[in-house]
Amino acid sequence: MADHLAYRKKLGTLGPSTNTIVQPDFDDLRPVGVTNHYSRIAIPNNPVNDNAQFLQLVENINGATLEAVDVLRSCEMDYLVMGMSAATFWNGRSGAEKYLKMMTERAGVGVSCGSFATEAALNTLKVKRIAFLSPYFEVANEQVRRFYEDCGFTVVRDICLHRPSPVLIAHTTDEMCRKAIRELDGDDVDAIVQVGTNLSMIRLAAAAELFLGKPVVAINTATYWHALRACGINDKKAGFGSLMEHY
Repeated sequence: MADHLAYRKKLGTLGPSTNTIVQPDFDDLRPVGVTNHYSRIAIPNNPVNDNAQFLQLVENINGATLEAVDVLRSCEMDYLVMGMSAATFWNGRSGAEKYLKMMTERAGVGVSCGSFATEAALNTLKVKRIAFLSPYFEVANEQVRRFYEDCGFTVVRDICLHRPSPVLIAHTTDEMCRKAIRELDGDDVDAIVQVGTNLSMIRLAAAAELFLGKPVVAINTATYWHALRACGINDKKAGFGSLMEHY
C-alpha cells in the first residue's frame, strides 16, 4: 500500500533553519501524488560580512547536515532533495562527487543537490557559456566557478550579492536580482544561472527568459526538476521556466 498522499513519491527535503524560501518554492513545484517533507539544518543566523564569516556559515551548515538527514530517514522517504547549495559545489567536481556520495550513503536513497542538478539542467538546455549570480561572497563564488568549469562550461562572469546574514538572503528584492541579471547578460553568454537556495527566483527566472530569449536557471527549480526526473516523474508545469515546461 502506498502512502495515502504520496502515492507517487515521498520526497525528503532539507535546508538550513535560516532558509525561508526553499520549502515554499519546492511546494509550488510539487505535482499531485508527490509530497515534500522538510527537515531543518539547525544553524545560527550569524552576520556574514566577509569571506571568513561566509566560510564559518558553510562550516555551520556542514556540521549539522547529517543530523537533519537522519531525522528525515524516519519518515521512510523515497528520495532526498537538498535545499542548500554552497557546500554542494565545494572543491570542484571531484569534491562535489565525494560530498554527494556521502549524502547518498547517509540518506539511504538517491539524492539531488544544486550543483549536479544545475549541471544536468545546463546540459539538457544545451548551453556552454554561462554567467551566474549568488547571494554569497567571493570565496564561495570561486567554488561555484570551479565546479562549472570542471564540468566543461565556460563561466564568462559572475556576481556576488554579499547578503549580510543567512536570513537576509531571503529579503533580496526582485530589483536586486533584475539588476544582476542585466549586468550578467550579453551576447557572449548562452544562459544565466542563479545559485543560493534562500534567494527566491523561480518565477523571476522564468520571466527573465521571456525578455532575454535565453535560459535562466534558478537553482530551486533545477534541483526539484532533477529530483522528479530521477524518480521517473515527467510532469511538465507552466510558469516556472523552460526547464519545467519542456523537459
